[in-house]
Amino acid sequence: MATPKQPAQTGLAPLNSTRSSPHRSMAPPALWDAEQALALRPVVRAYGRFAPLYDKLFGAVLEPGRRAMAQAAAALAPDTVLEVGVGTGLTLPGYPAASHVVGIDVSQEMLHQAQRRAASLPGRDIALYLMNAEQMQFADESFDCVTLPYVLSVTPDPARLVREVRRVCRKGGTILVVNHFSGSSLWWPLERAVRSLSDRIGFRSELSFEEHIAAHDWHIEAVRPVNLLGLSKLVTLRNTPPNDAA
Repeated sequence: MATPKQPAQTGLAPLNSTRSSPHRSMAPPALWDAEQALALRPVVRAYGRFAPLYDKLFGAVLEPGRRAMAQAAAALAPDTVLEVGVGTGLTLPGYPAASHVVGIDVSQEMLHQAQRRAASLPGRDIALYLMNAEQMQFADESFDCVTLPYVLSVTPDPARLVREVRRVCRKGGTILVVNHFSGSSLWWPLERAVRSLSDRIGFRSELSFEEHIAAHDWHIEAVRPVNLLGLSKLVTLRNTPPNDAA
């Protein structure tokens, strides 16, 4: 499949592309509408503060899930990969070297960390964009594989995010979600304890698998626990209604 089309009529340029200039301009937040900018404000502020410490705070504890997600993507040998919520770029080294990889995030500070990590992978085809995943600037069916590492819990409107992800993923393509989902008796007290704090920083401590995964008309190919004590799940989805799945 050809390299995904660049966003049209927006002036959008990659923050970094390892096969082109690493000094291109960043997409301005003005590309987001006012409602989206307001909804994203707690998330942008939180990750702006955490960016310098993110790898130390969340790198190791969430690494098994990221690694499993990247391995699942690599097994597909996709021509094009989109990572939604690329953050500091911790997953970038795990994607196939031959794939064109695009990463997006709403935090400029996190993307600066990802830019440095991408620069340490010479010869890789990686482009990074400042972009709201609920309002992406990519053409329909641009990517063979879309990955979402720990994003459903922080996006303001998960249903809108899912619609956008399915739009930019090619029909029959693969969507990989790694995330915490509610329902485990082991983690329920922790979910309740951190609810007030998580609400202030835009993190959704309670997320229903049934509502945000099972209710959609895509084909669930696999679900497996990842991270310490099965804290998270890696969900493999085919971007087609179940009745159309071969």
